Amino acid sequence: MEYWLSFAWLFVAAILIGLIASMTGIGGGGMMVPLLVLTHLVERTQEALGTVLIPVLFNAISSTLAYWRQGVVDVHFGLLLMPAAIVGGWLGAYLTQFVSSSVLALAFGIFFLYPTVLMLSGHEPKELGELLHRHWHGGRKLITGSLIGFVAGLAVGFFGIGGGIVMVPAMNLLLGIDIVSAVATSLFVMGPPALIGAIEHGFLGHLRWEYTFPLLLGVIIGAQLGPMVTAKLPKKRVRQFFGIVVLYVALSMIWKGLH
Repeated sequence: MEYWLSFAWLFVAAILIGLIASMTGIGGGGMMVPLLVLTHLVERTQEALGTVLIPVLFNAISSTLAYWRQGVVDVHFGLLLMPAAIVGGWLGAYLTQFVSSSVLALAFGIFFLYPTVLMLSGHEPKELGELLHRHWHGGRKLITGSLIGFVAGLAVGFFGIGGGIVMVPAMNLLLGIDIVSAVATSLFVMGPPALIGAIEHGFLGHLRWEYTFPLLLGVIIGAQLGPMVTAKLPKKRVRQFFGIVVLYVALSMIWKGLH
């Protein structure tokens, strides 16, 4: 009975997370980690990171298929970047065993201040790329793309988040890739690193399958509801409102890491 109560409220919370994620452009993984950590459902931050990578993986697959049908995924370039991203995803997951749960929570909270600032400004990650690209335009280079993929994969494995928050602005700014193609291609590239990261976390004993399934189901449903709700509300104000919520979450993770 206790498990099913946990399943039920995690499912409901995940629907809300999926809703927020789809409305704000911030990946749900970044909100699922604090959910598991701050409610003490997991003993270590590492367990939260491993658990949420499965929903992150399925979200990447689902979104990639949607963009694939639109013909905006740069498959050739994505495949070139994927090896570096996979290495980053594995390395990020592997490195989590060498830091304490508190240090990892602190690092997560500090890193999550970046999307918090984005939300408070009213922008999405893809819009940040558009803003920066007005001031700096770079050529497409394999080595730069591979470095971007590696860093994004590292963030996936180490922080349990979708790498798009790193990859999309960087691809648009440094490589001059069209923003829609950058979003679609980053989702295509980030699927395998999420899978490899989840597998590595599994080998390290960081996966809590009993929490994975309600989170996965809830996020899928919430992601479908988000666009319908967003259509009726001012997007900028929605992001700023949830930015306040996410700021509280980030600061709570930092506080937990310091104590």
